[in-house]
Amino acid sequence: MTFLRRFATRHCSLSRCLGALSPASLGAPGSVTLHRLGVEKQPSRGRPFTGHNDTHTSWLHTETPESVEVDLKRLDGEDTGIAEVLMCRQKAKNALGRVFVSQMRELVSSLHHDSAVRVVVFRSLVQGVFCAGADLKERAGMNHSDSDLFVHGLRSLMTEIALLPMPTVAAVDGFALGGGLELALACDLRTAANSAQMGLIETTRGLLPGAGGSQRLPRAVGFALAKELIFTGRRVDGQRAVDMGLVNRATEQNPDGDAAYREALSLAREILPQAPIAVRMAKEAMNRGMEVDITSGMAIERMCYARVIPTRDRQEGMAAFIEKRPPRYTGE
Repeated sequence: MTFLRRFATRHCSLSRCLGALSPASLGAPGSVTLHRLGVEKQPSRGRPFTGHNDTHTSWLHTETPESVEVDLKRLDGEDTGIAEVLMCRQKAKNALGRVFVSQMRELVSSLHHDSAVRVVVFRSLVQGVFCAGADLKERAGMNHSDSDLFVHGLRSLMTEIALLPMPTVAAVDGFALGGGLELALACDLRTAANSAQMGLIETTRGLLPGAGGSQRLPRAVGFALAKELIFTGRRVDGQRAVDMGLVNRATEQNPDGDAAYREALSLAREILPQAPIAVRMAKEAMNRGMEVDITSGMAIERMCYARVIPTRDRQEGMAAFIEKRPPRYTGE
């Protein structure tokens, strides 16, 4: 995946891309371990904050609870292969401040090279909020140069999330405003509670979306509707969001306040059994193909398809079909 990401940013030729791909870059098993931030959390009400299942979870922590604003949890048992990015900046409602962004960047960087992770779910542990957007108090203390540099870094972070090689799902269980919605838009898929509130509200603050929202929202909902939403700074709820294609699934909120997370986990579980290299290559083909003309897109598809042919997973898929049994994919 590393080379394909370089292809997107440096516009290398297709022939160079074909020559540089390697099985390791496409998700072959490795020894990379997820980097986890924070200290061990005490389970809420005597259980992990997973909302509804009893799957074992694991953390590896290095900091004090007060300093942890973004953390990572890897599920195991039947959910092995699903990782959850936990946003837990309680007092500031997951506002995108320096520490939050730094911890998110470090965590996302570790995920880029972890072939054991097949799906990533981005969720909030702050009740009623996915991400409130920019930390306006922190930003008020920045001069023009500092502000420009910070937003550039924020835009870069969203690009890194978008370039994660495995599918990503954002679970919007509350407010996702400004940079919070830009974070959700950087994910491949989105689920939302009907009561969630989403919007690129920057024009109401004298700004415009600066972390990718002006580019990703039109690609999600179409140019005319995206312009309307950005020009007006309008907020939409989960049901309206699913109607316009902003989110994939919307559901009624539950008493625990984690309905979108449950829906996201359900979606992740549908992806989990599929051949991981094939899923990663499908993501790469679609993401790169939408940026070029159809002829170049077909060449990209051919390139990605060629990398799937020699995998053991493809052979396993064919064998399972012939033998009429569920396939057992290993990511090789």
